Amino acid sequence: PGRVVTLLEDCGACTWGVAYEVRGEQIAASLEYLNMREAVLGGYDTKLVKFHPQEKDAEEPILALVYIATPQNPSYLGPASEEDIAAQIIVSSGCAGHNIEYLLRLADFMRYFCPQAEDKHLFSIEEALISILPCLYYTEDSLEET
Repeated sequence: PGRVVTLLEDCGACTWGVAYEVRGEQIAASLEYLNMREAVLGGYDTKLVKFHPQEKDAEEPILALVYIATPQNPSYLGPASEEDIAAQIIVSSGCAGHNIEYLLRLADFMRYFCPQAEDKHLFSIEEALISILPCLYYTEDSLEET
């Protein structure tokens, strides 16, 4: 279906994002949904990790469940240059929408909610994608100009 952002295990790395707390009846339904979406095809390890909330009043980290991609995932595309990843994103979509929107929304989220996180890889892919997009859009007028 396309490229998605996945966590790859790196013991010394830090990941920025959002954690959702589920309680009571939500737990079983949430785990069922996530296991179907993230783990049914295989190729993901499920782990509990320490999550450090940004709120200043958070006394200690909480445990969070994460799904970490492995190369055994049948959809795993492996490492690639930012330009190749951008080219894959442009031609890909999934059941939740087009990968272009996914990438642009993720980059915007990181800028707005995690401005202190420097994700050079993400922003390089965004830049590569934006540089390719004008090449894909043309009209009769633009063809006559060239």
